[in-house]
Amino acid sequence: MSQSTTEIRIVPLVPSQDVLTDLLRDGARRLLAQAVEAEVAAWIDDHSHLMDADGRREVVRNGHLPERAIQTGIGAVEVQQPRVRDRRPANEREAFTSAILPPNLRKTRSLEGLLPWLHLKGVSTGDFSEALQAILGPDAPGLSATTITRLKAAWEDEFAAWNKRSLAGKRYVYVRADGVHFDIRLEGGRQCIPVLMGATAEGKKELIAIADGYRESEQSWKELLLDVKARGLEIEPGLAIGDGALGFWKAMRQVWDTTKEQRCWVHKMANVLDKLPEGTQPKAKAALHEIYGAETKAGAEKAFDLFVKTYRAKYSKATECLEKGKGVLLAFYDFPAEHWVHIRTTNPIESVFPTVRLRHDKTKGSGTRAACLTMVYKLMESASKGWRSLNGSPLLAEVVKGVVFIDGIREKPAA
Repeated sequence: MSQSTTEIRIVPLVPSQDVLTDLLRDGARRLLAQAVEAEVAAWIDDHSHLMDADGRREVVRNGHLPERAIQTGIGAVEVQQPRVRDRRPANEREAFTSAILPPNLRKTRSLEGLLPWLHLKGVSTGDFSEALQAILGPDAPGLSATTITRLKAAWEDEFAAWNKRSLAGKRYVYVRADGVHFDIRLEGGRQCIPVLMGATAEGKKELIAIADGYRESEQSWKELLLDVKARGLEIEPGLAIGDGALGFWKAMRQVWDTTKEQRCWVHKMANVLDKLPEGTQPKAKAALHEIYGAETKAGAEKAFDLFVKTYRAKYSKATECLEKGKGVLLAFYDFPAEHWVHIRTTNPIESVFPTVRLRHDKTKGSGTRAACLTMVYKLMESASKGWRSLNGSPLLAEVVKGVVFIDGIREKPAA
């Protein structure tokens, strides 16, 4: 018996399809609104454990921001983002920033960031024109396969030059390290790319290095660190932030022996919660928030001990996971409180790859490792244009001078 199939194709819009365009624009507006509402709700839920003296939530909804128009391939789509209010003291507040609607977003993904993203998603060179028309509309630039090939070659040359640039005179007060995995079929097997980001003494975030690697190994990280040192990065960072599973830490001790360590709380929380039953996780998550959200190191240690006592009997693997590296989980208390939001996690690296990191489809054919490295570089370069300076940037100079901070506050000189 024969089986019938239905082929679904994306048909580019034409100017005469005004009614259809309006329907698509309205649908896009509603879907975008739902996505942002869910994002805000999740943020508020993550902070639901924060209460004032009267038992009221301190992080709440507070109306909407002014409406703005986002330019897309089907015309302008008006959106209005919910406003979040944090009623805690100014020095404790966290600003909500939408990953879906960044503050400066006025148009959909630019070609600069879109082309590398499409490449990493497995779109072949010959299919770029069709893909761009489907995403950006029929008036999208007609980029031929030859143009794309030349553009990719130019990017590879650009990445090669960037990867050899001098780092003489550079100083990074904080560095973040993470290994970005891509489940794509490459010559030589699956690729893990070590990525190093830094914060300068002026508070500017910069991409320092991207390297080839097969796994998050000590050797891969050692090669990266020795390379940046050979290119002139002689001054050791004050603090390094990374996941506890990285080979980075063993490598770092061989190259930077004075840099302090801070484990990423996002990774640690995920690892701990993964060892707990699903029904227990919301309460446990709130308890973990109480640890790194404490105003003082003593308060964090008290909340830490309470978590261990609460869950050790039934869920020893979860508490053992948390206890592993307790000191380096709380290292941020020795740095300015204004910087805590920046140095407790490696999220700025991971957020660059929200659609490809750890959920990548295999490409139709074998990709080259050089091309993958280049596309990662271009994605991060595009994202870096939206990176903002660290909160409390002037305090970085004091960190550089070795000023002592206790519970985020500079130590008062002896009378």
